[in-house]
Amino acid sequence: MRTALRRAAPLGLLAALALGLAGCALPDTQAAVEVERSLIPPEEVRIAVVTHAAPGDQFWDFVRSGVDAAASDLDVSVSYTNSPNPGEQATLIDNAVAGGANGLVVSMANPAALRSSIRQATQAGIPVVTINSGIEDWKAFGAFTHVGQSEAIAGEAVGQELTKRKLKKVVCVIHEPGNIALEQRCKSAASTFDGKMSNLQVDGTDTNGTSSSITSRLRADKNVDGVVTLSGQIGTLAVGAVDAAGSDAEIATFDVDENVLEAIIREDISFAIDQQPFAQGYEGVSAVYLRLVHGVTLGGGQPILTGPTIIDRSSAEIALAALTGDQP
Repeated sequence: MRTALRRAAPLGLLAALALGLAGCALPDTQAAVEVERSLIPPEEVRIAVVTHAAPGDQFWDFVRSGVDAAASDLDVSVSYTNSPNPGEQATLIDNAVAGGANGLVVSMANPAALRSSIRQATQAGIPVVTINSGIEDWKAFGAFTHVGQSEAIAGEAVGQELTKRKLKKVVCVIHEPGNIALEQRCKSAASTFDGKMSNLQVDGTDTNGTSSSITSRLRADKNVDGVVTLSGQIGTLAVGAVDAAGSDAEIATFDVDENVLEAIIREDISFAIDQQPFAQGYEGVSAVYLRLVHGVTLGGGQPILTGPTIIDRSSAEIALAALTGDQP
């Protein structure tokens, strides 16, 4: 009985929408009937989440928490796999489809490497939502929405904040080669920053090497008064690197974790951009579920934005309390 009620609702909803669009004319219900036939009961939902997360990255732990919470709340089957290697991530997508997944949630840090796998899934009738990375490409690849922040808007906000803080020469640290979202962040920050910004390429999986590279840049150029990092973990590394260089450079970072918030409270990091990774995982799974079970398409052809929000000393304690579940 519960399944029948779920399956009947979208047909009535679609018919009502069609009637509203057609004015006084009788609606053509064929499209609604086709959608109704394609719906499945919750017990048949098998959603695969495939991200480009690197091992040990706390940001993606928050995404995973959102995925798990949505799976629990909706009581549906959801698997999670990840690889920072684009080729391996594409293989994981192919394996998920071959294994019977009927819905996909995918992050696209390197869209070109995933294009074929995602298009094959959508052409097979599997609904796809992209999360976190891929806001420029999700529609072309056949996904029905994207959940995340606009990297352009977030980057512009950082550039404006750096200008407000009267910084003059800033280094933007890119920790994943080929990740177009990271490149967009630096490019957009530079576009609204009144000073000079240059990029520093590092290997984010090599923590010692990353710290050394930031330290070396600061020692080589004493005029650098700001460092922008593109993940919370790299931001935390930058704190030690700035100290080692004997620099007074301010640090700003994209993405928030407990260490970043504590560093902001200590004033070791000036501010951070929060894109709410928990929401990305939760809303990604929820959007696919609604499409499969109820025929509801979130987004209306536009991305669902989860950020950006600037967190500084005035708001870090509240954000930390929300993250840890403690009272401020």
